[in-house]
Amino acid sequence: MSRRLLALLALAALALPAAAQPKADNYVTAYAGYRFGGSLTDVATQDSWEASEGSATAVALDLGIDGQTQYQFFVSRRSGALQPTGFLAPVTDIALAITYLHFGGTYFLEQVGRGPYLAGGLGLTHFDPRDAGFSSETRFSLSFGAGFMLPLAGRVALKLEGRAYATLVDSGTSFLCSGGCVVQIQGDTFAQGEVLAGIAVRF
Repeated sequence: MSRRLLALLALAALALPAAAQPKADNYVTAYAGYRFGGSLTDVATQDSWEASEGSATAVALDLGIDGQTQYQFFVSRRSGALQPTGFLAPVTDIALAITYLHFGGTYFLEQVGRGPYLAGGLGLTHFDPRDAGFSSETRFSLSFGAGFMLPLAGRVALKLEGRAYATLVDSGTSFLCSGGCVVQIQGDTFAQGEVLAGIAVRF
Protein backbone atom coordinates (compact mmCIF):
# COMPACT_ATOMS: atom_id res chain seq x y z
CA MET A 1 0.00 0.00 0.00
CA SER A 2 1.49 3.34 -1.06
CA ARG A 3 2.28 6.14 1.33
CA ARG A 4 -0.14 8.42 -0.52
CA LEU A 5 -3.01 5.98 0.00
CA LEU A 6 -2.11 5.61 3.69
CA ALA A 7 -2.11 9.39 4.06
CA LEU A 8 -5.55 9.64 2.40
CA LEU A 9 -6.95 6.96 4.69
CA ALA A 10 -5.52 8.76 7.73
CA LEU A 11 -7.14 12.05 6.65
CA ALA A 12 -10.46 10.29 6.08
CA ALA A 13 -10.30 8.75 9.56
CA LEU A 14 -9.66 12.16 11.12
CA ALA A 15 -12.51 13.75 9.17
CA LEU A 16 -15.05 11.04 10.06
CA PRO A 17 -15.93 12.27 13.58
CA ALA A 18 -16.44 15.80 12.29
CA ALA A 19 -18.65 14.56 9.46
CA ALA A 20 -20.69 12.44 11.87
CA GLN A 21 -21.30 15.42 14.18
CA PRO A 22 -24.79 16.84 13.46
CA LYS A 23 -24.84 20.35 12.09
CA ALA A 24 -25.67 23.07 14.65
CA ASP A 25 -28.58 25.00 13.12
CA ASN A 26 -29.62 28.57 13.95
CA TYR A 27 -33.24 29.77 13.92
CA VAL A 28 -35.19 32.98 14.36
CA THR A 29 -38.85 32.59 15.40
CA ALA A 30 -41.76 35.03 15.47
CA TYR A 31 -44.60 34.01 17.81
CA ALA A 32 -48.20 34.94 18.48
CA GLY A 33 -49.52 33.84 21.85
CA TYR A 34 -51.97 34.12 24.72
CA ARG A 35 -50.81 35.12 28.21
CA PHE A 36 -52.68 34.50 31.45
CA GLY A 37 -52.26 34.64 35.23
CA GLY A 38 -50.39 37.03 37.48
CA SER A 39 -51.66 38.84 40.57
CA LEU A 40 -50.45 41.25 43.24
CA THR A 41 -51.97 41.83 46.68
CA ASP A 42 -52.56 45.28 48.13
CA VAL A 43 -51.03 45.14 51.62
CA ALA A 44 -53.36 47.83 52.98
CA THR A 45 -56.66 46.25 51.86
CA GLN A 46 -55.67 42.62 51.12
CA ASP A 47 -57.49 42.99 47.79
CA SER A 48 -55.95 41.79 44.53
CA TRP A 49 -54.68 43.39 41.38
CA GLU A 50 -54.81 40.81 38.56
CA ALA A 51 -53.06 41.02 35.22
CA SER A 52 -55.52 40.90 32.33
CA GLU A 53 -55.41 37.91 30.00
CA GLY A 54 -54.97 38.23 26.26
CA SER A 55 -52.77 38.25 23.21
CA ALA A 56 -48.99 38.48 23.38
CA THR A 57 -46.17 38.57 20.85
CA ALA A 58 -42.68 37.10 21.15
CA VAL A 59 -39.48 36.57 19.21
CA ALA A 60 -36.66 34.09 19.79
CA LEU A 61 -33.14 33.83 18.40
CA ASP A 62 -31.73 30.31 18.75
CA LEU A 63 -28.03 29.77 18.06
CA GLY A 64 -26.89 26.19 17.57
CA ILE A 65 -24.39 24.53 19.91
CA ASP A 66 -24.66 20.97 18.64
CA GLY A 67 -27.26 18.62 17.16
CA GLN A 68 -29.57 18.82 20.19
CA THR A 69 -28.92 22.10 22.01
CA GLN A 70 -29.06 25.83 21.30
CA TYR A 71 -28.47 29.12 23.07
CA GLN A 72 -31.63 31.24 23.11
CA PHE A 73 -32.41 34.95 23.33
CA PHE A 74 -36.14 35.32 24.04
CA VAL A 75 -38.42 38.38 24.31
CA SER A 76 -42.18 38.30 24.97
CA ARG A 77 -44.48 41.31 25.40
CA ARG A 78 -48.12 41.93 26.25
CA SER A 79 -49.87 45.28 26.54
CA GLY A 80 -52.71 44.77 29.00
CA ALA A 81 -53.75 46.07 32.41
CA LEU A 82 -53.77 45.44 36.13
CA GLN A 83 -57.41 44.99 37.13
CA PRO A 84 -58.63 45.48 40.71
CA THR A 85 -60.73 42.66 42.18
CA GLY A 86 -62.61 42.75 45.49
CA PHE A 87 -62.16 46.45 46.22
CA LEU A 88 -65.14 48.02 48.02
CA ALA A 89 -64.71 51.41 46.37
CA PRO A 90 -64.48 51.78 42.57
CA VAL A 91 -60.87 51.54 41.43
CA THR A 92 -59.65 52.16 37.89
CA ASP A 93 -57.59 49.66 35.89
CA ILE A 94 -53.90 50.41 35.44
CA ALA A 95 -52.83 50.11 31.80
CA LEU A 96 -49.68 47.99 31.92
CA ALA A 97 -47.30 46.39 29.43
CA ILE A 98 -45.25 43.44 30.73
CA THR A 99 -42.13 42.37 28.82
CA TYR A 100 -39.91 39.36 29.50
CA LEU A 101 -36.27 39.44 28.29
CA HIS A 102 -34.48 36.14 28.86
CA PHE A 103 -31.26 34.40 27.90
CA GLY A 104 -31.15 30.61 28.10
CA GLY A 105 -31.31 27.63 25.84
CA THR A 106 -33.29 24.84 24.21
CA TYR A 107 -32.78 21.09 24.32
CA PHE A 108 -34.33 18.84 21.66
CA LEU A 109 -35.06 15.25 22.62
CA GLU A 110 -34.36 14.10 19.03
CA GLN A 111 -32.45 16.74 17.08
CA VAL A 112 -32.55 20.49 16.61
CA GLY A 113 -35.33 21.49 14.24
CA ARG A 114 -37.78 18.66 14.84
CA GLY A 115 -39.77 16.97 17.58
CA PRO A 116 -40.25 17.80 21.28
CA TYR A 117 -37.98 20.21 23.12
CA LEU A 118 -37.46 21.92 26.46
CA ALA A 119 -36.63 25.61 26.89
CA GLY A 120 -35.58 27.79 29.79
CA GLY A 121 -34.06 31.13 30.57
CA LEU A 122 -33.04 33.75 33.12
CA GLY A 123 -33.41 37.48 32.76
CA LEU A 124 -35.66 40.43 33.51
CA THR A 125 -39.33 41.36 33.65
CA HIS A 126 -40.14 44.97 32.76
CA PHE A 127 -43.43 46.41 34.04
CA ASP A 128 -44.33 49.53 32.04
CA PRO A 129 -47.51 51.38 33.14
CA ARG A 130 -49.09 53.53 30.45
CA ASP A 131 -51.06 55.89 32.71
CA ALA A 132 -49.66 59.19 33.96
CA GLY A 133 -48.48 59.19 37.55
CA PHE A 134 -47.06 55.66 37.57
CA SER A 135 -43.44 54.54 37.30
CA SER A 136 -41.97 51.49 35.59
CA GLU A 137 -40.32 48.58 37.44
CA THR A 138 -37.76 45.95 36.34
CA ARG A 139 -37.30 42.73 38.32
CA PHE A 140 -35.32 39.48 37.97
CA SER A 141 -37.23 36.52 36.48
CA LEU A 142 -36.92 33.04 35.07
CA SER A 143 -38.90 30.91 32.63
CA PHE A 144 -39.38 27.28 31.69
CA GLY A 145 -41.17 25.85 28.66
CA ALA A 146 -41.84 22.82 26.54
CA GLY A 147 -42.82 22.58 22.92
CA PHE A 148 -42.87 20.73 19.63
CA MET A 149 -41.20 21.76 16.37
CA LEU A 150 -42.55 20.56 13.03
CA PRO A 151 -40.53 21.11 9.82
CA LEU A 152 -42.72 22.48 7.02
CA ALA A 153 -40.71 23.14 3.86
CA GLY A 154 -37.15 24.17 3.16
CA ARG A 155 -35.86 26.31 6.02
CA VAL A 156 -39.28 26.93 7.61
CA ALA A 157 -40.79 25.14 10.62
CA LEU A 158 -43.79 25.48 12.95
CA LYS A 159 -43.25 25.74 16.71
CA LEU A 160 -45.95 25.13 19.35
CA GLU A 161 -44.89 26.02 22.88
CA GLY A 162 -46.08 26.52 26.43
CA ARG A 163 -44.03 28.64 28.82
CA ALA A 164 -44.25 29.60 32.50
CA TYR A 165 -42.72 32.75 34.01
CA ALA A 166 -41.83 33.56 37.61
CA THR A 167 -40.77 37.08 38.55
CA LEU A 168 -39.08 37.60 41.93
CA VAL A 169 -40.67 40.47 43.84
CA ASP A 170 -39.54 41.74 47.25
CA SER A 171 -42.30 41.15 49.78
CA GLY A 172 -43.87 44.29 51.20
CA THR A 173 -42.10 46.77 48.90
CA SER A 174 -43.81 49.59 47.06
CA PHE A 175 -44.56 48.93 43.43
CA LEU A 176 -45.38 51.19 40.45
CA CYS A 177 -44.90 54.23 42.69
CA SER A 178 -44.48 57.76 41.42
CA GLY A 179 -44.94 60.27 44.20
CA GLY A 180 -47.49 58.17 46.09
CA CYS A 181 -47.62 54.38 46.20
CA VAL A 182 -50.21 52.74 43.98
CA VAL A 183 -49.70 49.09 44.87
CA GLN A 184 -47.79 47.67 47.81
CA ILE A 185 -46.94 44.03 47.19
CA GLN A 186 -47.48 41.14 49.54
CA GLY A 187 -45.68 38.03 48.32
CA ASP A 188 -42.45 37.01 46.66
CA THR A 189 -43.33 36.02 43.08
CA PHE A 190 -45.45 37.16 40.16
CA ALA A 191 -46.31 34.10 38.05
CA GLN A 192 -47.74 33.96 34.54
CA GLY A 193 -48.24 31.38 31.80
CA GLU A 194 -48.22 31.64 28.02
CA VAL A 195 -49.11 29.48 25.04
CA LEU A 196 -47.34 30.28 21.77
CA ALA A 197 -47.41 29.38 18.10
CA GLY A 198 -44.57 30.54 15.89
CA ILE A 199 -42.95 30.34 12.48
CA ALA A 200 -39.23 29.56 12.65
CA VAL A 201 -36.74 30.20 9.83
CA ARG A 202 -33.34 28.49 9.73
CA PHE A 203 -30.26 30.51 8.78
